[in-house]
Amino acid sequence: MSSIFELPAQEYNLKLAEALKKVPEFKEPEWAGFVKSSPAKERPIDDRDFWHKRAASILKQVYKKNIVGVNRLRTKYGSKKNRGMRPEKFKKAGGKIIRVILQQADSAGFTEIAKVVRGVRSKKPGRQLTQKGKEFMEGIE
Repeated sequence: MSSIFELPAQEYNLKLAEALKKVPEFKEPEWAGFVKSSPAKERPIDDRDFWHKRAASILKQVYKKNIVGVNRLRTKYGSKKNRGMRPEKFKKAGGKIIRVILQQADSAGFTEIAKVVRGVRSKKPGRQLTQKGKEFMEGIE
């Protein structure tokens, strides 16, 4: 592995987010300022750079785990819902933000849909990084 795991995770993700701002395919959609990232959240996202930070985080997850699908990422970015007097309950994150970021990564050429996975039949098993995506991520200094 290269500098991806040599730098602290948060510092690397911020640098990757800055690099993704220069990629034309990674544009924040108009609706992104009005939606919540999860049913467990009470308010919409107020961070201006949320889209690029989340995209950087998702690309790093795909890099670490080789093949990742939307459902697994929904579980990773989920959180506990405050239900008042009742006990908190885990809720998965919304899938639209994750799905659109993965589609943007596909159009940029950083990821592709994994073709054949042993033990999985006739489903789209997830995304994996292409050589261009690996080179882009390892080129961040």
